[in-house]
Amino acid sequence: MFRYSRPRLAVSRIAGAVSPSLYFGPWSSFRLEDVPNPRLHGDDWVLVRTRLAGICGSDTKQVFLRGDRDNPLTALVSFPHILGHEATGIVEQTGSAGRRVAPGQRVVLNPWLSCAPRGINPVCRACARGDYQLCDRFTEGRLSPGIHLGNCTTAGGAFAPYFAAHESQLLPVPPDISDEHAVLADPCSVQLHAVLRHPPDAGEPVLVYGCGTLGLATIAILRLLHPATPVWAVARHGHQAAAARAAGAVEILDSRPQMLVEEVARLAGSRPLRPWSGAAWLMRGVGTIYDTVGSPETIETAIRLASPRGRIVVSGVEAPRRFEWTPYYFKELTLAGSNAFAMETFEGQRRHAMEIYFDLVRRGLDLSALITHRFALAAYQRAFMATRAHERSRAIKAVFAF
Repeated sequence: MFRYSRPRLAVSRIAGAVSPSLYFGPWSSFRLEDVPNPRLHGDDWVLVRTRLAGICGSDTKQVFLRGDRDNPLTALVSFPHILGHEATGIVEQTGSAGRRVAPGQRVVLNPWLSCAPRGINPVCRACARGDYQLCDRFTEGRLSPGIHLGNCTTAGGAFAPYFAAHESQLLPVPPDISDEHAVLADPCSVQLHAVLRHPPDAGEPVLVYGCGTLGLATIAILRLLHPATPVWAVARHGHQAAAARAAGAVEILDSRPQMLVEEVARLAGSRPLRPWSGAAWLMRGVGTIYDTVGSPETIETAIRLASPRGRIVVSGVEAPRRFEWTPYYFKELTLAGSNAFAMETFEGQRRHAMEIYFDLVRRGLDLSALITHRFALAAYQRAFMATRAHERSRAIKAVFAF
């Protein structure tokens, strides 16, 4: 449970500066608590018994208070809340109007608290298109403000033995799909959305910035859907580099910005341009960059690396700061945000991203090796320390196993 309290946040920041383990002290906003089983918010809601729940990078950032008070998305969340939005489980109970799933059925969570879960009818234009992640009513209806399960007071997340969801948020898991593949449906669908909405240019190299779960999923999806596209991956740690090669990257590049500029210049047959002051940049670099980190450093470096009229697709999120962005206008770049997933068009059909992901698993997309760590919920402190210090723990994706 995460309970928002300014005094607790202040003490946690001070203590955490001494040792990260002190983010879990008795004063912490994030604690393990006994709470009642979640209630169903309507006769079209469902109770699910959790089997696996993945720890997202956003969960780790929240636990270790890596964010700013002026983040605009604070208008779309409510406290206290139970974290966890990457989950697979078994249907335990359905409401009287439930039709889509049945008790005993294995399901995966589509976490968006858009119009339908909120009981809003007619739905907004975004939801009518199937763009549930762009719903404009995340603060309305029968639920407290919240973008998805895991940041809403009245709809708790999956870091618990049970969670409740609207029946439209639950997709059946096919019998031939393992729990391990199912719990990865959320992060893999995030990058499937990015690649489907912003596919690479045929045969041209692409750069994948970051080799955590999102970056490695991007590499594997590109290898399967665009096998003629060479993938250059930017990895910070050795275990990430090894995983990137296994996923299909043909080049592993240094994450230090100036070394990265030099390496891309070499691969692209280009020449670094050196201003009077500051970092070098390229006119001819990479046409498409998938930035799964989204930090000021990675976005600025991507702007320096991209070829004229190139695309930088940002799906990662870090705290912002000022950076030098002159090449953005000069090279006429496209900086595209990629927000999670929903309904996608694939091979001429409009389907949910998770359903497409299950099909890709059957075609050979196997990312189950990304699950490097499993924890009981009672070991939540060790779990989050492993995800925070992944260069030591060699963690890529950690899950809570129930």
